[in-house]
Amino acid sequence: MEFTWCVDTESMKLKSFLKEQGVSRKLLAKVKFQGGTLYVNNEVRNALFEVSKGDKVSMIVPDEGEHETLLPDDSGIDVVYEDEHILVVNKPSGVASIPAQYHPKGTMANRVKHHYNKNNYVNRVVHVVTRLDRDTTGLMLFAKHGFAHAMLDKQLRSGDLKKYYTALVSGNIEQLKESDRIDLPIGRDVTSIVKRQVIETGQKAVTDYWLEKKTKQVALIRIQLHTGRTHQIRVHFSAIGCPLLGDSMYDGNMDLGIDRQALHCTRLEMKHPFTGEPLILEQHLPNDMEIIIND
Repeated sequence: MEFTWCVDTESMKLKSFLKEQGVSRKLLAKVKFQGGTLYVNNEVRNALFEVSKGDKVSMIVPDEGEHETLLPDDSGIDVVYEDEHILVVNKPSGVASIPAQYHPKGTMANRVKHHYNKNNYVNRVVHVVTRLDRDTTGLMLFAKHGFAHAMLDKQLRSGDLKKYYTALVSGNIEQLKESDRIDLPIGRDVTSIVKRQVIETGQKAVTDYWLEKKTKQVALIRIQLHTGRTHQIRVHFSAIGCPLLGDSMYDGNMDLGIDRQALHCTRLEMKHPFTGEPLILEQHLPNDMEIIIND
């Protein structure tokens, strides 16, 4: 895969210029030792070459091949957006994001691997950028090669990649404000290897929400995460007395027609990692949540 830039700064070493474009030392080493090439004005150069304003820089990155141990799954994916760098899919309920030791197949990563194989892509390593819990639905972001993965991870850390969710909650919904921030630390629950809880010794966790609609029993909440703690939304809303419908782990109501946590990743906002253009992707609510809030 080839990446091209035009130098718009004063003279510097090529490796310094590439670092400014997001090229890590690890990627530069891969280019050097695994069959890639660096060009300046169509001439092969090494990383110590001095580039000047107006120079054209190209980097050929060797193909990644594939994860030989990741098993393909032909269950299919619902593609929301795809180009040569990014894949966004609409994840269904009941499907894990990535394989585990005793569950090596049947996940979204396995399904994406089949998609790559079916389309004969040269890069078939599956790079998961944003994960979702098994029963959470909605937008899930994959990078189609390692350079894209690094660029998107950088946006996640800086907050430039924004994730918005929609949830259905019940319980003490009368105390919900039109909008508010939940800033409560989250750590492990000592009674479980899976469950989390609000605890003073936990990691900082910040969730913003907006009240979209309310019935007698249920509230529709739009949510933005500012941190990425395990089960963050589920734990935070349970902690304020408004657990997600169907979330048996965190005391959610199981009698309103949904038997999985009513949580859906509705919107992703980011800059395209290579064009810099704003990229906004949205996905409507799944049927099980739509029926409840509009019943």
